[in-house]
Amino acid sequence: MTTPSFDRIKMPPGFWEGVRQLGIAPHDIVRKAGLPLTIIAESAVTTAQYYAIWQAYSDLAGDTAQGIIKLATVYETTKYPPTVMATYHARDFRDALHRMVRYKQLCPPESLNMIEEGEACTIELEWLVNDHSCPPLLVGITLAFLLELGRRGTGQHLTACAVEFTQPMGDAHALESYFGCSIRVNAERNRLTLQRKDLDRPFLTYNEELLEILTPALDRTLQEHQENRSVPEMVKWIMKRSFSGGRPDVRTVAKELGMSERTLQRRLTDESTSFIDLLTQARHEQALFYLADVSLDIKEVAFLIGFEDHNSFYRAFRAWEGDTPAHWRSEHAEAKTSIH
Repeated sequence: MTTPSFDRIKMPPGFWEGVRQLGIAPHDIVRKAGLPLTIIAESAVTTAQYYAIWQAYSDLAGDTAQGIIKLATVYETTKYPPTVMATYHARDFRDALHRMVRYKQLCPPESLNMIEEGEACTIELEWLVNDHSCPPLLVGITLAFLLELGRRGTGQHLTACAVEFTQPMGDAHALESYFGCSIRVNAERNRLTLQRKDLDRPFLTYNEELLEILTPALDRTLQEHQENRSVPEMVKWIMKRSFSGGRPDVRTVAKELGMSERTLQRRLTDESTSFIDLLTQARHEQALFYLADVSLDIKEVAFLIGFEDHNSFYRAFRAWEGDTPAHWRSEHAEAKTSIH
């Protein structure tokens, strides 16, 4: 079974060129990260590799704040991927941010939540994987880039109202100078607060014709991506491969997904399901899959889907199919025979 797509993260196309411009050799970053040199040519990496690369850059850059500011400002617009290019050529800053929030779903491991209220617009950063292992510099560069996008698009030196980080970010004075506001660390959330009126500022880089080409293509890709990255499907995938070791619990599955138990439960609730419901579905689906293999004894099937005894499996199967496993198997085999 292949690794699910949620653990393949695209490296920003301009990252390696950006660090070169800062005087840091890509191979030094890779060695520092303990990864093979060939990964420089890879378009996508695992979450662990992604974090290791960013942490290595942070270590080589020295101060976290300086590493954030330098890379955010040196990154060339021409190196933006299509998802970001669509934001850079938006109608105005608001349109750009909405597009960023939407298309960020194509670029894990983070997601953005944007709220406009009163005179402020707050953009909150949430990690789809364990945020405790995320390098602080990656958090900072993500929020800095949002402001940088507004500055480049409008051609004006926009400033933030407030910036909050859950971890220390190095030289706070340097960050306050960059963002143009006070910086709070050890906060509950990672978020950037902008002046709402700045969202109405038009983008000098607005390109309607390019957006007419990019938007439909990105929306199609996003739809496919969302279907492939369904959290319930990821949970069931992990459950199915874990059954032979016993009944998987929510803590084990959450850990493998790199989420807290609370985050996993919340995301399942958002998708109108629960861990118990998915466990039942996964067992049901695997039971039918294994029963189709007549070489497997029914007691073996019960064990393979995490039941400690076959009587419990029989009761569960009757609840699922209104039939016994043996009778379902015989009818299934007959159906296959009649087809061929």
